[in-house]
Amino acid sequence: MAYDGIITYAVAKELNERISLGKIEKVYQPGREELLVHIHTARGNVRLFMSANSQSARVCLTEDTYTNPDQPPTFCMLLRKHIQGGRITEVRARDGERIIEIDIEAQNELGFYVCRRLIVEIMAKHSNIVLIDTETGKIIDAIKRISIDVNRYRQLLPGVIYQYPPKQDKIAFTEVHELTGLPCADKALMATVSGISPAISREMLRYCRDDDDAATLSAAPSKRLTEIVGAIDDGSAVARAYIDEEGTPREFHITDLREYEGLEEKYFDTVSECVEFFYSNREASNIVRQKAHPLLRSVQGSLDKALLKKKKLSEDLLNAENSDKYRLYGELLTANIHMIKPGMRKVTVTNYYNGEPIDIPLDEKIGASANAQRYFKKYSKARVAIHEKQAQLEDNAKDIEYLESVVQSIEAADNVPLLESIRDELEETGYVRRRQKAAQRKRKKDKPQPIKYQLSDGTEVLVGRNNTENDWLTIKHASKTDVWMHTKDIPGSHVIIKMEDGRNVDDLSAELIYEAASIAAYHSKASGSDNVPVDYVPVRYVKKPNGAKPGMVIFTHNQTVYVTPKIPE
Repeated sequence: MAYDGIITYAVAKELNERISLGKIEKVYQPGREELLVHIHTARGNVRLFMSANSQSARVCLTEDTYTNPDQPPTFCMLLRKHIQGGRITEVRARDGERIIEIDIEAQNELGFYVCRRLIVEIMAKHSNIVLIDTETGKIIDAIKRISIDVNRYRQLLPGVIYQYPPKQDKIAFTEVHELTGLPCADKALMATVSGISPAISREMLRYCRDDDDAATLSAAPSKRLTEIVGAIDDGSAVARAYIDEEGTPREFHITDLREYEGLEEKYFDTVSECVEFFYSNREASNIVRQKAHPLLRSVQGSLDKALLKKKKLSEDLLNAENSDKYRLYGELLTANIHMIKPGMRKVTVTNYYNGEPIDIPLDEKIGASANAQRYFKKYSKARVAIHEKQAQLEDNAKDIEYLESVVQSIEAADNVPLLESIRDELEETGYVRRRQKAAQRKRKKDKPQPIKYQLSDGTEVLVGRNNTENDWLTIKHASKTDVWMHTKDIPGSHVIIKMEDGRNVDDLSAELIYEAASIAAYHSKASGSDNVPVDYVPVRYVKKPNGAKPGMVIFTHNQTVYVTPKIPE
């Protein structure tokens, strides 16, 4: 839990210095449990973001952009009525808890000045944003209404007197002076001091263990906590986030956390920047995974069916190719029709091709001539099936190739708009059922934005992010002299080397070709492998057959290099 009482205290102090006396210009509600408030201050305009989401509750200033609904939600309209145009008088944290209060002076419908208080409770699944009338203490409304059916002790409904969450029998972290005698365990610390996260409690225990190996706390942990609070008060605290090898933020705070020493540290000028970086990156990662999962599952299901179909078609084709025995049976029965008597279940005749005896099964219900014709029909049907099965196998192979490329695109997608474009592509190709809204109103398609790299000599390289973008990049955007690259027989992105000033593929050095091929290998299913084959060819030799699925092309005059996946530094 990164957003603990200490972070709340630091954010409230920062906001009080930054937005006090600021005027609320506009209120938006981009999400069901989110608010975005535009504030005009003497130092410029800022945007205050508040969230009551159970996974990412927070308050901070933000530079990010958010998409607002066409119709403002009811709570947003209520805030516009009661606080829009008002002036912020004070921002504070409450008693070391994860509660931030924003006092606002605004005018009511009659033009009289009234005092409102916006209270943000940052308490995991119990997080909420509540607007109260300061004079009466009554709730005007809450972003999440809590009735008596949900909580008997504390209701958050319009007209009810607001009650703070029940206090726990703990010491506020701002009032800690001495913790000696407590067991040297993080649970004991958290049970005694309010507002500290598990990460901070473990950090405090490190100072205890640095002093001695005693079972009870020394004076060092409480001293360390006092230093953290003091750094916030005097403005010397520096916010930092700890980032793992995959680029995902693991934790953040306004002090060193030695348990994350091996991770990359990113420092920020303000606590708000650190908070927004942490949650934006974590949320983006979670949202992409959540949206990608059902799409990937659907495509993987279609791919599994195609692979099963390939197996069955291959078996049928093998059986059809072994159908020459039916022609032989028919010929031998016709030549030895005098040997067959009614009611026989088999007959043994001499195979005049090799002189050996052969047993031929018979249907005792029909005559000799009918048995011979039955084998000729089976042979003829098998020969026709060979051509049909081969054609079906070719079509099925194209489906498999396409679906594997889509799986690779989904797994590589790192944002929601990109996933939406992949879904649009799948809806158009019929692999995913069209959404009702999409059928009624066509969604505006995003402009292709291929990934851009520069080779060591400054040459630009473009990489498609999905099959639709691959088509645009190769067929519409690239010039005939540009160089096209793709991993050989491996799902991946189309890669274009831009050849400016009349240059062509012959002007590329071997080093540049290998450098660009490494990019193509990196943006493929073989990104974790070594010695990946990559085809390259001038764009003039790349064609898209009529009716081909998105991203599917044919090419000639290609050359192949083997590289290790890598992108330019």
